[in-house]
Amino acid sequence: MLSLSDPTHFALGLFSANCSSGLAVTKVPERWSGSWEDNLAAAQIADEAGLDFLLPIARWIGYGGETNFHEGVLEPIAWAAALLARTSNITVFATVHTAFNHPIVTAKQIATLDRIGSGRAGLNIVAGWNEPEYRAFGMDLPSNHDDRYAFGQEWLDVVTKLWTEVGPFDFDGNFFHMEGVHSDPKPLNGRVPVLNAGASPQGRAFAAKNADFLFTPVQDFDNAAATVTDVQAAAEANDRSIGVLTLSHVVCRPTEQEALDYLEYYADTNADWQAVDNLMALQGLHAQSFSPEMLANFRPRFAAGHGSYPLVGTPDQIADSIEKLAASGLAGTTLAFVDYAAELPYFVDEVLPRLRQRGLRA
Repeated sequence: MLSLSDPTHFALGLFSANCSSGLAVTKVPERWSGSWEDNLAAAQIADEAGLDFLLPIARWIGYGGETNFHEGVLEPIAWAAALLARTSNITVFATVHTAFNHPIVTAKQIATLDRIGSGRAGLNIVAGWNEPEYRAFGMDLPSNHDDRYAFGQEWLDVVTKLWTEVGPFDFDGNFFHMEGVHSDPKPLNGRVPVLNAGASPQGRAFAAKNADFLFTPVQDFDNAAATVTDVQAAAEANDRSIGVLTLSHVVCRPTEQEALDYLEYYADTNADWQAVDNLMALQGLHAQSFSPEMLANFRPRFAAGHGSYPLVGTPDQIADSIEKLAASGLAGTTLAFVDYAAELPYFVDEVLPRLRQRGLRA
């Protein structure tokens, strides 16, 4: 399970397996299906191997290109419920867009997930950035980042009150006006781990005030260390502790050349470049998850893994990189593969023992 209780334990989780193609913006035939059957197989491998968490993406329309990247997506609440019922130890997050989900409904959904999983549910909050999805919902994306997070703050205030308040209460805010509202059951431990993805100043401030974990991309080890320092200082100013997680894509092979060859095959020769450019354009316009400098230089990374950090090479090389990520102060990273179920077992057999030997995994 994912927690901050052991700072020497570097957390590992799977990210975006509920989406077709995962994080790889590629046309190769073996790209991830995103099917329920494949998700269950990958989740059970991760659970049995002792990985810490599963993190989905909430996506409603694809990014175009030849593959219409992320066209097929399993809805995160239903996905999490099914996986919590079929796993034993791993934390399963549900990703929720505050603009598209009422807090009364979400509070009860997450508490129900936590009961299904005997305390293993988590909530990933998305304050909003994907403007075409807002149009699909018949809504306008607030152009001001502050406005999105002001709404997200009140949304989370309602959810938290529903998890902790005994008996009915009224709520009269700027965005929500409620009378005689209550929610049972509650999460088993009063609340669930809360994760917030973001790299903008507003996103980091929101995470520092509210979240157990900030989920953010990093450019390199120095950038990771600076991010951790800034975010933890902001959390301490709120009398809180927070862990910083990043995202990675993995190509692990017996030799470095095999890994590099496969990376070139799926993320260059067979990249869906139109989908890559569509994705990067939206990230730059509205998300602010990547700096302009990162967007200018990260096109290959977006093809390989949605802009995530590359873990490419032999088991020893990947263990070296993970050790450096841990040394930067990060609490963990997510993992993504071209084919999660086919490639995860080799990572489990070869990389995890090396991480345990280095004292990075309990």
